[in-house]
Amino acid sequence: GVRCFNLNVDLMLVAFVTGVLVEGFSTLIAKSFNMTGRVAATPRRLMQNNRQLMEIFYPGGLQRNGDGWKLSTRVRFVHARIRSLLAKSGDWDFEAWGTPLSAANLGLAIATFSMQLLKYSKLVGTNFSIEEQESVLAVWRYAGYLMGIPETILYTDGADAERKYNIAYMCEPPPGEDSVAMSNALIRAIAPVAGVTDPKEQEDLTDLAYRLSSALIGQELAGQFGYPKHSRLTTMLTLYSFRMKQRFLRFLHSKQIVKSQNFSQLLKISVYDEGGISYRMPDHIKASQSSKW
Repeated sequence: GVRCFNLNVDLMLVAFVTGVLVEGFSTLIAKSFNMTGRVAATPRRLMQNNRQLMEIFYPGGLQRNGDGWKLSTRVRFVHARIRSLLAKSGDWDFEAWGTPLSAANLGLAIATFSMQLLKYSKLVGTNFSIEEQESVLAVWRYAGYLMGIPETILYTDGADAERKYNIAYMCEPPPGEDSVAMSNALIRAIAPVAGVTDPKEQEDLTDLAYRLSSALIGQELAGQFGYPKHSRLTTMLTLYSFRMKQRFLRFLHSKQIVKSQNFSQLLKISVYDEGGISYRMPDHIKASQSSKW
């Protein structure tokens, strides 16, 4: 799984950002992020997600002293603090929305991060053996365990991940305004995080991201997110063209060159604070009024 990820990190990142993360915001999780005002911090959050993805698939990253272990455990603490802040804020409607950042929501999220990452990565051009797929699922399962997802909810294998994914979505309400805000903020954050500063290039990259995302998550969910309208034919042609281009580039370069380029690319779009991994926690429900963390 680790070898597979580092060989295909460019494609898996595309799948992760334009497919997995935006789909994750179709659930009530989006409400907690939007209520805390973290939309403005979306570029940094995207880089944090990239960093965690990189570290859990780094050789030894999930061992006790690995950064993947530390970051996954930190997520557990952050979720607990935000859950507590939301509960005490008086703004959270428990009867309508249940527990904020609930175990059920997180169980669905980890099933999405693992199972859908494999699915979407295949669509953008990655090939996996059965062993590689099982290994990727195992990596995410352990990361989910570290993030505090109860083992009663945590999937055991691919079939169980799909079952829990399907059951969980039966219980989720349709995407609302919070999902629209978070998913679009995420897509618009891609160009700045990628270091694209030219306005025309930013516009072109954002349009490509919207079309790829629509092809991955489907026209129905893209419409619920309020994405710019593209026909199904347009999005599928975009996906096909992207997939063929990536396969051609791999044909031209050796695996070692691809791995080196992928690792360098991932470093550039991940957040690394000077002081290393911080365990500071938010101390206010609103991100704008919280101490830096």
